[in-house]
Amino acid sequence: MKKLKIALPKGSLEEATYQLFKRAGYSVSVSSRSYFPVIDDPELEVILFRPQEMSRYIEDGVVDCGLTGHDWVVENGSKVKTLCELQYSKRTSNPVRWVLAVYADSPFKSVKDLQGKKVVTELVNVTKNYLKKNRVKAEVEFSWGATEVKPPRLADTIVEATETGSSLRANNLRIIDTVLTSVPKFIANEASYRDSWKREKMENMVMLLEGAIRAQAKVGLKMNVSKKDLPKVLKILPAMKKPTISGLSSEGWFDVETIVDESVVREIIPALKSAGASGIIEYPLNKVIP
Repeated sequence: MKKLKIALPKGSLEEATYQLFKRAGYSVSVSSRSYFPVIDDPELEVILFRPQEMSRYIEDGVVDCGLTGHDWVVENGSKVKTLCELQYSKRTSNPVRWVLAVYADSPFKSVKDLQGKKVVTELVNVTKNYLKKNRVKAEVEFSWGATEVKPPRLADTIVEATETGSSLRANNLRIIDTVLTSVPKFIANEASYRDSWKREKMENMVMLLEGAIRAQAKVGLKMNVSKKDLPKVLKILPAMKKPTISGLSSEGWFDVETIVDESVVREIIPALKSAGASGIIEYPLNKVIP
């Protein structure tokens, strides 16, 4: 049987990735000490890699494809095929920002103030390129972890990843610039992508994963509406295209169904009720495929 080898991220994105795959229709399970998850698709073989090294393994053909951050593709300078961006993360759907941060009481106001200073980070190559672009000569040292606690004693400044900034604030740090913005990407080995069977398998998976991402912020709404109230209800309803309207067995009544942003549902439902809609049902979505 043909197999597509796919790598998933080990670590902070791991659980969020399993949840995304579940919504896309793939059940992934793994024991706590294993690096080889089981997936309910016999044509897929899954392995876990750290995001920091994944793009190198994909470029080298160890696996055919995988999900890793844009930041590590850039850091490694990997030559891979990007199929899509998948905006999800361990806490929010916001992109991860790699920021230049200093101790709150530091006199540094911008990157220009770091001439001759010491920067610690995991993202060494990106940081060196950032400093070079800004014509700043500073020492860049790899950080083995706990980067936020190093200023001001062990470093003048850091380049660190953040989603919300809460960890930086908790360690009394102040952001002075954004070095790189990153979202997870579905990337592929270039030779694997030229294989027609593997390419189709990857592209179908991407379609389902993108559909799952798209569905995260949306819900379905359906309701019963009388003919006389239908114009009022339709004016209230936003829709991806147009609401679906079906006749009910009771003459003069319709079933109206649509997809809306979850953020507006709490305002829409009372308005729909006031406009004459009844039997209103809100339901979650796993995938939205345009």
